[in-house]
Amino acid sequence: MALLTIGYEGSEIGDFVSVLKAARIDILIDVRDLPLSRKPGFSKNSLKKNLESSAIEYRHTKVLGDPKEGRLAARSGDRRRFERIFRDHIANEVARKTIREIAEQSETKNICLMCFEREHKDCHRFIVCEEILKNRNIQIKHIGVPKGFCLKAA
Repeated sequence: MALLTIGYEGSEIGDFVSVLKAARIDILIDVRDLPLSRKPGFSKNSLKKNLESSAIEYRHTKVLGDPKEGRLAARSGDRRRFERIFRDHIANEVARKTIREIAEQSETKNICLMCFEREHKDCHRFIVCEEILKNRNIQIKHIGVPKGFCLKAA
């Protein structure tokens, strides 16, 4: 089993779910602080419904979401501040326990961490992956959603 990450930026919900199915994802872990989106299909309840119809479990883990100050720092291009804010945010036992649990579960299930940004290095999920690697030596793969994937996969 493996741990994957994905961003939905620029994606359509059908393509997104098709990519997850093709990757044989068992559990999608939403690491957004606020699981809302202006993009149709990507807000928590709608996303959960779309995933469940494809036999993919949805979990929102607010504890691993980037807080507002971190998002603002990232948007302004202050990478150092963004990373410091997020690392401070997850420097507590609840976040550490959640990270350990994800690492353990990825040994028996295909798990995918999801946020908005297409590029994992532009997103806090990259830092979550670094923390997971401190607990386990597991394979981490960053996947994306090609435009029109749903049509090609059909």
